[in-house]
Amino acid sequence: MESKIDIKEIHWLMDMLQTIDVGLVVLDRDYRVQMWNSFMENHSGLTPAHVMGHNLFSLFGEIPEAWFKRKLDMVFELNTRSFTTWEQRPYLLKFRTYRPISSPAEHMYQNVTLIPVGSADGRIRHVGVIIYDVTDTALGKLELESANDQLAQLSRTDRLTGLNNRGYWEECLQQEFARFQRSKAACSLIMFDIDHFKPVNDTHGHQAGDEVIRVTAATLLNTVRTTDIAGRYGGEEFVVILTDTDAASARYVAERLRKKIEALTVEYEGKAIDHTISLGVAELTPGLASHQAWLEQADQALYRAKEGGRNRVVVHAEPD
Repeated sequence: MESKIDIKEIHWLMDMLQTIDVGLVVLDRDYRVQMWNSFMENHSGLTPAHVMGHNLFSLFGEIPEAWFKRKLDMVFELNTRSFTTWEQRPYLLKFRTYRPISSPAEHMYQNVTLIPVGSADGRIRHVGVIIYDVTDTALGKLELESANDQLAQLSRTDRLTGLNNRGYWEECLQQEFARFQRSKAACSLIMFDIDHFKPVNDTHGHQAGDEVIRVTAATLLNTVRTTDIAGRYGGEEFVVILTDTDAASARYVAERLRKKIEALTVEYEGKAIDHTISLGVAELTPGLASHQAWLEQADQALYRAKEGGRNRVVVHAEPD
């Protein structure tokens, strides 16, 4: 009678292991499959008859063999559980997700637990691999992180131009000033504005003026390096922090930008608008007391450029 009960209990247990909504695989010390439940069959397309007795790595080439063997061997030798999450590695086995077509997930995100399976003599001859489908959790976290990244980007971006806003670039200016105190690495600042911008607004309208500002910003971004920090000061004024750049090199960048803008014609609702810019350059030097003093030097150079006839570059501390 006891034997019949035991058989019934084993049958019940096996039925549960087959139908639970997690993947269950049992491997021996040669990494051969000894158990393969329905979850694994449904997601892999391989029946137990196809996988039983076969080496797991020969069945699934996408598994990083050296990495997974180290984890399995640790479980065998130390008789302790091991875990890996989707954030460490998105999946162990590249199963397709059954989410709607609109889902951004192409594969199932997985958490994996490895558990030692003891034999009657107490020795660990098998390891159980439990695979959890955590796609919903992963997508939720990824979407939240993406939304936070977008909010962070918006918080430091000027809406009209897509350049860094004043709060952000001035923070970067402080950081570059602090970095200079440690490294003395060359760094220069360009400040410029659009010449005779008020007549553009008065003649063509504020929306046309906005287009001139947008085109100027786009030209700026196409001129400087990705490591440089381009921002909008306000209105028609702009700044660029040129890292690892001395005054002579900054002058070259400023001249190139000036010539590009001078050669442009902004088209807006059938109107052709030509414009120029004036630029001031200041290299960061040991004598400056603060980032505000550095900014003031660039502003003074810009003022000299405008006073000198506009559409020109002036470097601080250099004669006109």
